[in-house]
Amino acid sequence: MSLPSNYQVKAYHAHLYYQDEAGMLMAQMVAKQAQALFEIRVGRFHQKPVGPHPLWSCQLSFAAEIFGDFIPWLMFHRQSLDVFVHPLTGDEYVDHTQGISWLGNSYPLDISQFVKNE
Repeated sequence: MSLPSNYQVKAYHAHLYYQDEAGMLMAQMVAKQAQALFEIRVGRFHQKPVGPHPLWSCQLSFAAEIFGDFIPWLMFHRQSLDVFVHPLTGDEYVDHTQGISWLGNSYPLDISQFVKNE
């Protein structure tokens, strides 16, 4: 099954969620290990909620082609971090509401900043 052309997955983001300095150190360690093994880009380690994310977080960006290798690795190496995974299709509302995945606990996102295309 293929997606409609307007929902072609170009890449993915995995957001490592943490709530304090100890969690941030854990996220930094996981991100460093992941970067050593996979072609990913590690974003900033935020110490406040940013965008739709309700907790402190760090974004890991990666190509769709490595999803099948990277996400299973992350499942077993995330330690106690919760991870929000979503596609990048060019439609941020869809990206943050449809086809999302959680490793660990899930949290409500603030999607009010995204426009739903009718």
